[in-house]
Amino acid sequence: MSELRDGRRIGIPPTASARRAIVVVIDACGVGALPDAALYGDEGTNTLLHVAEAVGGLQLPTLAALGLGNITALPGVPAAVRPAIHGALHPLGPGKDSTTGHWEMMGVVLERPLPVYPEGFPPEVTGSLTAAMGHQVICNRPYNGIAAVEDFGARHLQSGALILYTSQDSVLQLAAHTERVPTEELYRACAAARAAMTGQHAVGRVIARPFTGEPGAFRRTEGRRDFALAPPARGYLEELRSAGVQVHGVGKIPDLFAGVGVSKSHAGATNALALTSAGELLDELDEGLVFVNLIDTDQVYGHRKDSHGFYRALREIDAWLAARLQQLRKGDLLILTADHGVDPAHPGTDHTREYAPLLAVLGERSERHDGPLADIGATVLDWLTGRDAEALPGKSFIS
Repeated sequence: MSELRDGRRIGIPPTASARRAIVVVIDACGVGALPDAALYGDEGTNTLLHVAEAVGGLQLPTLAALGLGNITALPGVPAAVRPAIHGALHPLGPGKDSTTGHWEMMGVVLERPLPVYPEGFPPEVTGSLTAAMGHQVICNRPYNGIAAVEDFGARHLQSGALILYTSQDSVLQLAAHTERVPTEELYRACAAARAAMTGQHAVGRVIARPFTGEPGAFRRTEGRRDFALAPPARGYLEELRSAGVQVHGVGKIPDLFAGVGVSKSHAGATNALALTSAGELLDELDEGLVFVNLIDTDQVYGHRKDSHGFYRALREIDAWLAARLQQLRKGDLLILTADHGVDPAHPGTDHTREYAPLLAVLGERSERHDGPLADIGATVLDWLTGRDAEALPGKSFIS
């Protein structure tokens, strides 16, 4: 007799038809400038290469064995003799942020860029924002998030006005000290801002950035919350849900899709939390999609140009993968990728328009695959349902 533990039978493998897909997005881990990168001022960018050069080479044995060094030449990363499925993926539409990158993976491609505000938000926008939120704002310009809190935090504590800033991406960010504006009130204000930013001002994300501490020692909390624009078209997540597949979003995945196509949300405000959530799901689930965003390479290290921190995060991911690869089942598809770049050698601190790496583990399959990001969604749908979605971009690389 098999043992029954926590409602699951231990020792009995899932049925032959039970399959799982795990998509892990290493945020901002780009592998080279796209052909149109010059239009974004990003020519010559290569996040992973320039991180490798800054730290004297990468020692990532698990990722190397899967074929990371077969995608592109990287100091310290040898090409594998028999890599997994590997390649470089590109977006079909404009943009270089998390929203458009993740949407493209799931077959949602924008025809035109989302609005950006290189000079800050115009008066008509700030007027509607303050009316909707019930809060005044300060700063209102493109700004590094850490610097915005450091430079405007004391003034915010005195006045209560929210720190409003943006970047090269289609984002509206609002920061507030937890003792001056409670986090739940900041969330309410951001939800009101999200509702106000419509039409030509429908930014990709409104982001809540609570922080704490004293002047000179402010620090952001783990209470970040993204209020994303809902995807403008049907994508692969909805196709999966229509087929009865459970979609588990870890970290900011549910926020990026405004909850559309996501069955359940799981904690992942840091890489440590996201990897713990993903591991628990893989221990518990017999089928479905686990869609994970690992944010630290972007939020904690990438925007701060901390190449050594970026490398530490990669090594932690590599170690987690080493353990999890030993536990993959016959019915598992594991995909590792990224959504954009954030090159530490590039001027500025914003995202960069780059290819995303593809490493996919499916049995003994070993081949190169280059294509659009949407191939990820097409492949997941194919693997979990045996279906395709002819109306959506992307083509399965396992058929």
